[in-house]
Amino acid sequence: MKPVQVGLLGIGTVGSGVYNVLKRNQAEIQRRAGRAIEITMVADLDVERAQAVVGGAVRVVKDAREVIANPGIDIVIELIGGYGVARTLVMEAIAAGKHVVTANKALLAVHGTEIFAAAHEKGVMVAFEAAVAGGIPIIKALREGLTANSIQWIAGIINGTTNFILSEMRDKGLDFDVVLKEAQRLGYAEADPTFDIEGVDAAHKATIMSAIAFGVPVQFDKAYVEGITKLSATDIEYAEQLGYRIKLLGITKRVAGGIELRVHPCLVPAKRLIANVEGAMNAVVVQGDAVGTTLYYGKGAGSEPTASAVIADLVDITRLHTTDAANRVPHLAFQPDQMSGEPVLPMSEVVTSYYLRLRVSDQAGVLAKVAGLLANAGISIDAMLQREASAVGGAGSTQTDLILLTHTVREGTMNDVIAQMQALPTVLQTITRIRKEELA
Repeated sequence: MKPVQVGLLGIGTVGSGVYNVLKRNQAEIQRRAGRAIEITMVADLDVERAQAVVGGAVRVVKDAREVIANPGIDIVIELIGGYGVARTLVMEAIAAGKHVVTANKALLAVHGTEIFAAAHEKGVMVAFEAAVAGGIPIIKALREGLTANSIQWIAGIINGTTNFILSEMRDKGLDFDVVLKEAQRLGYAEADPTFDIEGVDAAHKATIMSAIAFGVPVQFDKAYVEGITKLSATDIEYAEQLGYRIKLLGITKRVAGGIELRVHPCLVPAKRLIANVEGAMNAVVVQGDAVGTTLYYGKGAGSEPTASAVIADLVDITRLHTTDAANRVPHLAFQPDQMSGEPVLPMSEVVTSYYLRLRVSDQAGVLAKVAGLLANAGISIDAMLQREASAVGGAGSTQTDLILLTHTVREGTMNDVIAQMQALPTVLQTITRIRKEELA
């Protein structure tokens, strides 16, 4: 049987991994797919570097449109990244009747609805296992393995850079800025790490998982996004004392009023498995009504882990591309005419619990005033920690830290109470607020 011919757009870190793994495991992949899969054409702006990767066996061009226009190419792999030219090329590949494999979470989180609609209309597949959590097969698990379940919630460590930074801050007691520089030196963080440290990358991935879990359109513009840049080693230490670890989580949850879609730092009980995921590793917890809690763990980035997911998509398309389009697994798990219009809730309507740290004057009555404001709003205190003034500011200090854990409350209500606390003359600095997730 004629091999499936693949055109590769972009042969950087992931692209070279795809080429090398596909070549190294060719025989085993063919046994699984039922026919050979070959990369026969590569497009990259750096033609010389691309030729050094693939040798003389593959045609290398500078213009990606040459790959798309080639009638012999069955599948196009898009590894360019970004929202701009990548979107144009993916749409052109679909229009040309090519199946598409992409690792581009940003593209799908922002333009996925348009892309999937075009693919459905044309009868081609867009596969994107590598777009979320690298080598962890979370897309297949959500779309196929858990298809019997009503998914209740998903919580994931889905950005390795931020998890590495938080792990180092906890282990070494260092502040964010110091650890970020070390992460950049070691190659865990980009020279411009904004998408990672501000939570945008994790929000792209959470948006895709939310769409698959709940059968809603991809809606990145409605996600709440908060990064880790304001976290301090002090809060990580206090969290440890209270039995928690701080992780940047992507969370999506179905509740009575709609869908929650949010990315932000969270206190997670130290006894939870996900709280013990360290370094640059990723992990995703999925709660289904039938299966209960499931955990998916592994490398979320890197050349060959991501290539593993890309090639899994190639194999799936090879197996299914001759089947009737109506009988394939839908892009977002639910049939296109069965997508839900459930709204994504604004953050002010999310109900969760909180960690609050207040730098206050070390004088009588401060705690009573703070507790009174919480009580007036119907917010109960779950736990409290108050440091000796000398432990905070040294001998003779007139300031201390007051740390509170609350029970669940609507975010909008908590915002109002924090504003009232901040106005107290005995509250000396901006109040630190971190959401707390039990993940039970």
